[in-house]
Amino acid sequence: MGQYCHTPLASRLRASHESSTMINRRSFLLRSAAAAAIASGPACRAADPAGRQTNVRGAAAPIEIVDDVYGIPHIRAQSIPDAFFGQGYVVARDRLFQIDFEHRRELGRMAEAFGPEFVRHDAQARLFHYRGDLDAELRRIPAEVLACARAYIAGINARIDAVTADPTLLPLEYRILGVAPIRWDIHDMVLARGAAAGNTDDEVRRARLAALGLLELDAVIAPLMPAHPLTVPDGLDVAQVSNDDLGVLTIGRLPFGPNTPVVDPDERSGRLERANAGSNAWTIAAARSATGRPILANDPHLGIGGFGPRHVAHLSAPGLDVIGGGAPGLPGIMQGHTERFAFGRTNFHIDQEDLFVLELHPHDPERYRHAGGWKRFTRVEISVPVKGAAPHTEVLRYAAQGPVVSYDPAKHRATAIASIAMQPGGGGSFAMIAINLAKDWAGLQEAFKLHPSPTNLHYADVAGNTGWQAIGFMPVRKRGAGLMPVPGDGRYDWTGMRDHRALPSAYNPAKGWFASANQDNLPPDWPTDRIPAFDFRDPYRYERIADVLSHQTSHSLADSVALQHDTLSTPARQLVALLPTASSEGARPAVTLLRGWNCRLDAASGAAALFEMLWRELSHRMLAAIVPERAKAIVTSIGPSVLLGLLARPDARLGQDPTAARDALFDAALIAAWTNAKAQLGPDPANWRWGALHRLRIQHPLARIPAIAAAFPAIEVGPTGGDSYTVQAHWLGNGPGWSAGGGASYLQVIDVGAWDNSLVLNLPGQSNDPRSPHYQDQVATWSVGQMQPMLYSRAAVEAHAIARLTLTPQGARP
Repeated sequence: MGQYCHTPLASRLRASHESSTMINRRSFLLRSAAAAAIASGPACRAADPAGRQTNVRGAAAPIEIVDDVYGIPHIRAQSIPDAFFGQGYVVARDRLFQIDFEHRRELGRMAEAFGPEFVRHDAQARLFHYRGDLDAELRRIPAEVLACARAYIAGINARIDAVTADPTLLPLEYRILGVAPIRWDIHDMVLARGAAAGNTDDEVRRARLAALGLLELDAVIAPLMPAHPLTVPDGLDVAQVSNDDLGVLTIGRLPFGPNTPVVDPDERSGRLERANAGSNAWTIAAARSATGRPILANDPHLGIGGFGPRHVAHLSAPGLDVIGGGAPGLPGIMQGHTERFAFGRTNFHIDQEDLFVLELHPHDPERYRHAGGWKRFTRVEISVPVKGAAPHTEVLRYAAQGPVVSYDPAKHRATAIASIAMQPGGGGSFAMIAINLAKDWAGLQEAFKLHPSPTNLHYADVAGNTGWQAIGFMPVRKRGAGLMPVPGDGRYDWTGMRDHRALPSAYNPAKGWFASANQDNLPPDWPTDRIPAFDFRDPYRYERIADVLSHQTSHSLADSVALQHDTLSTPARQLVALLPTASSEGARPAVTLLRGWNCRLDAASGAAALFEMLWRELSHRMLAAIVPERAKAIVTSIGPSVLLGLLARPDARLGQDPTAARDALFDAALIAAWTNAKAQLGPDPANWRWGALHRLRIQHPLARIPAIAAAFPAIEVGPTGGDSYTVQAHWLGNGPGWSAGGGASYLQVIDVGAWDNSLVLNLPGQSNDPRSPHYQDQVATWSVGQMQPMLYSRAAVEAHAIARLTLTPQGARP
């Protein structure tokens, strides 16, 4: 594809600059940096089906990359590693700043590019670097998988070489910010493990509630799923637990803002030229499929509003033919299909982090109580490069359990976090490659040994087999369930890990279909000592999916697409059934409108908007009624099943007359919701639309920098339906606004064996470059749920090819 430019955008930017006569110099520089970056980009060019060639370092043989009309690159290589080289090259072509930014953040190299304000973020990132033998970690990886990872990194570096040699190819961010991309190394894939807090904030919350004698209130926020008794660990002083114990895990977002330095376009003079971050899935057996073949559908739910979390690619070579969505910067395909089987994924639940409270020695704070004595911290002194300042020196500490995240010698207290990611073999960067190289269900079982993150893996193959496997690594604890902070004296330490072989699975289930939507899918008789977590999600999405699939004996691709966009709300159904039969005059209009509603959260529905306002009102009012004042700062949300339960069966938590209190609360909430709806949507309910409030806006993650915001205008996706509990999960927060913040930006429906019938969407498009025709070309189709073909066969790809590039190894004859 190369680079594209839209000169009207640059013209509009320049025009706005020239028309402003009372503007200060800094504001001018911020905005004109964006205009200069756009204006200095490569010339616009038409699609090039005849093909181009470029020399690269690191490929073993020529690699052909064919881009189709949807911006999907089809990589044709002569060896499997070279196919992954091609993937690295094209993801860097389409998403270089995205992957480089995240790579720089994980390596702890932000301050060297952006200044001293980023030092503490770099120190946090480096605290979660693996401190064991990196080469030993690489030796754990099968040779064929490691070769592909090396090739992927070489492909990224080859693209960095290209933009370094020709700075006009640089993404706009580099010119605006005055930074250059950093090269990748294979050791980076086992070094950076990520500062994941996991559920440690839940652990602290429970301890704080226990200190107030109100531990039962934790179930208001999120009842444990599966049910489990909550007890204070022996030796934990809950009165001393606070949010301070989370330490560096709570340092907040990166400090980008209006004052982040950008390149002064008047001073570029050569510097510019040198300058180089929940789900549904279901599988249908052939016997219940309208096609006579299995169908596998998947729509991962991730944050929407910044960089797209998936990049679609097709990798082919002798012995490999895989297509689907990958995570930019991670080699391989996460969900899609090979020539033999389709695969998808949703989040499974494994508690992979624990917070340990350490008692420091009263006279030597470099020691902590452990195993009947005093153990010395492992200290690592790091030097963080800082732009415009001397390097910053920081001491990182590690306890027996893991990185020390808070350290307070004055209180003789520290905390450390144990995490699967920090264990030997706990990095998951190679898992997708192994899955892509597998040939069948048995081969996947070997690949899962490289996959630590909790996942429901869905499978369907051309022989008609279907399968589900929960995968991920689970800690083995000496004692405790991981639900509260525990003393770090050794009694609660981890003793090892279990992998997917200790987790549930199913192969060719008799009912002919299965689904996962983050619900508790442990078998009823699952052993207590192998329960991996107690934070499975509310089952509303799964129950709706199961209801539909169980009644469809001839499920089609179109049925899967429709189900992915289904907006029927189970909580809404349950709430409408609880509407009072007798209400006040002020509440009666709301009751009437909701009683006549179909309980679908469609964008065009006025009742859906009223329901969402009522739900929020009821949640806030119920919390105020049942949570004592001293716990209000801790208990700030109420689970949907808890809210509905209290409305259906009011109890003593609502006072001496629970029913009367419930009725008064319900009536007041109905009145308030109706009033709010009129205020926000107008006086006439016939004109109300949920989509008028529930809109989706995508903007650059660094849009707080004016020059970035100017160069990357926000993408207004527009009205959307659904919420957190519909199958079409376009979730929203606790307010005050109603915008959609996440959901399914990538969707796939796979016709197993008849691969060209498969469908895909990837919002907003394949490229992050606003000059590319694939920057937001999937917004319109995503908005209306119109899937596009996932072209796979050579004939189908060639019929829709618009550009062709050959990567030729350096030294080879073009």
